[in-house]
Amino acid sequence: MKKLFVASFLFFSVLSQSQTYVKVNAVSTLLTVPNVGIETSIGKKSTFQFDITASFWKSINGKPAQFYIFIPEYRYHFREKYNGFYVGAHVGGTLYNFQKWNYLNTDNYEKGVGYMVGATVGYQKKIKERFLLDFFIGGGNHQGFYKGYLISTNERVDSAKKYNKSGEWLPYRGGVMISYQLD
Repeated sequence: MKKLFVASFLFFSVLSQSQTYVKVNAVSTLLTVPNVGIETSIGKKSTFQFDITASFWKSINGKPAQFYIFIPEYRYHFREKYNGFYVGAHVGGTLYNFQKWNYLNTDNYEKGVGYMVGATVGYQKKIKERFLLDFFIGGGNHQGFYKGYLISTNERVDSAKKYNKSGEWLPYRGGVMISYQLD
C-alpha cells in the first residue's frame, strides 16, 4: 500500500508540474468505442501517454464484441512536444470477450487476456491556445491467452487444458485525438 501511495504521489506531482493534455479519440468515439487518454511532458522532446479503449457492447448481432485495451506509451517528438511528428513505443494489455474476424459466420468466440508490444507514428497540430489535434496510427504484436466457447450454448469448445495461445501482428490503434491542455 505504501508503494502505491508513493507511486501515485510521484505520478500526480509530474502531472501538476508539466504540460498535460486530456484526450478523446473522435473517430473511435463516433464508432461507439471510446478511446480516452492523458499525455504529459517528461522531457525536452519526450512525453508519456496512457490511454484506454473500450467496447462496452455485450454483443452486436448476437456476437460478443466486448474488449478493453490499456496502453502506456513513451513518445519522442522530432521538433517540439505537442507540435509536429512523433514516434511512440508501448507495451499494453487487453481483456476481451470477442468474436475475432476469422470466426465470423461461426458459432465460436473467445474470452481472454493478452499483451501487446508495438509502435505508433503520429502528427500533432495546435489549433487553439489549449487545443490540439493528434493524428496517429499504431500496431504491433498481440499475444493472447484465451478460452474458446460456443455462442449458442456457452460451452467450451477448445481442447486446451487451461488457455489457448495465439499471436498476431495487427494495426490496433488509430484515429484523431482531440486534446485539451489542463495547465
